[in-house]
Amino acid sequence: MTTTMKGLISSVAIASALVFTGCGGDEKEKKTTEAKQPNNMGEFVLKFSHVVSPNTPKGKAANFFEQRLEELTKGRIDVQVYPSSQLYKDNAVLKALKLDSVQMAAPSFSKFGKIVPQLALFDLPFLFKDMDHLHRVQDGEVGKKLKDMVTAKGYVALNFWDNHFKQLSSSKKPLVTPEDAVGQKFRIMSSKVLEAQFHAVGANPQMMPFSEVYSGLQQGVIDGQENTNSNIYTKKFHEVQKYLTITNHGYLGYLVVMSEKFWNKLPKDLQDAVTQAINEATLKERQYAEELNAQQFNLIKEYAKKTGDLEIINLSSEQKEAWRKAVSKIYPDFYDSKKIGEDLIKGALATE
Repeated sequence: MTTTMKGLISSVAIASALVFTGCGGDEKEKKTTEAKQPNNMGEFVLKFSHVVSPNTPKGKAANFFEQRLEELTKGRIDVQVYPSSQLYKDNAVLKALKLDSVQMAAPSFSKFGKIVPQLALFDLPFLFKDMDHLHRVQDGEVGKKLKDMVTAKGYVALNFWDNHFKQLSSSKKPLVTPEDAVGQKFRIMSSKVLEAQFHAVGANPQMMPFSEVYSGLQQGVIDGQENTNSNIYTKKFHEVQKYLTITNHGYLGYLVVMSEKFWNKLPKDLQDAVTQAINEATLKERQYAEELNAQQFNLIKEYAKKTGDLEIINLSSEQKEAWRKAVSKIYPDFYDSKKIGEDLIKGALATE
């Protein structure tokens, strides 16, 4: 083949790639993809959309995944991470994954509520002894069953990522015993499990968007809330609450999912590389989440010591057991397989 003809074919291929990759995205996405694609002819482009900033555990783990997968595939997969809802918010990303408009995301469990309600397993209070036990559940048979349920709905469920355990706070009175919660109004996200949890201790759950919690606490619309230390600190909930009880009673986390259409395009060796990269990124994410939780709890303690406006309550093992007994009585209410399932609940409790 002549040099001229080679040049002509190359020019046509590059022009075709530019047209193809420029379709259907916003201007920023279009420019990013077009800039990369000509130098990666024949490559797969994997867009990873998430809603948090790059310096969060999820954000840092997504960036680690990008670097690691590109290393493992020697550039055959070009990973493009879009943080801070640049492409999609969590309430829209699951539809985008189905359309293969985006290839990867890490929504919170609550976003799967209508698709796989069984993920509400993680809302059950005092189900997990500690983070190690939680991870054994996620990495074991129970976690596999949950991921299979999500995959059966037209996604590829990859791994669970942490926010962390939740604590209880109040502006009304210290929460030392379950009886202290009676009559108090606690903000919850939409969850039948969380409704039942607070009803079990005589409290009044109030569904409220996360963005409204600070003002709700400040104005006394609600008395208290439950959240991880990192959420409490970053949203300044500790500044509008008088009491913070360290319960570790519930868990917040994310499920990393991939577009089924994209997964099925990949040859086996690249699927294996994705699996390896996401497993390594998961270990990193758990480490980042643990470090952030400890760091921001220390900042909350510094605030409490400096101002005297917040009392931090550490429960004894006997006090924590009283809370566990009070709320674990709701477990049988979710034995129905259409809610959570007895096998999943008992399987989590039995995980060594």
